[in-house]
Amino acid sequence: MRIALHQPEIAGNVGTILRLAACVGVAVDLIEPMGFPWSDKALARSAMDYGEAAEVRRHADWHAFRADVPGRLVLLTTRGGVRLDAATFESGDVLLFGSEGSGVPQAVHDAADLRVRIPLRTGMRSLNLAVAAGIALGEALRQTGGWPE
Repeated sequence: MRIALHQPEIAGNVGTILRLAACVGVAVDLIEPMGFPWSDKALARSAMDYGEAAEVRRHADWHAFRADVPGRLVLLTTRGGVRLDAATFESGDVLLFGSEGSGVPQAVHDAADLRVRIPLRTGMRSLNLAVAAGIALGEALRQTGGWPE
């Protein structure tokens, strides 16, 4: 199981996701360009000392990511798709999240093998990226028996 972030914009979100990934033992793929420098203090502050324990791969762009990372692509999206509680996850899935401001481009949306949405109350648009990653990863790990011992 992996988490992939497509052109993330907020260093604090990425740092929080790196900490999550380090704690549960999943890899993180960062698809550039990112909206902040890799050395951003907010990234280090939110990842704390867990950032170094996370397995992180940076990819120059979408095409480099797809060439380097195999597996079923599961896009978490607000644009339709299967409800999280009805989705079936597999242990080799790559959970893909779009940028905070614009999600993913249509070509990336179309490339996903499965599109999943986290159900929200009527009138609510979206969750924070790191919160959504935690919710989706938790369900995927529960289904696949992937939680650490």
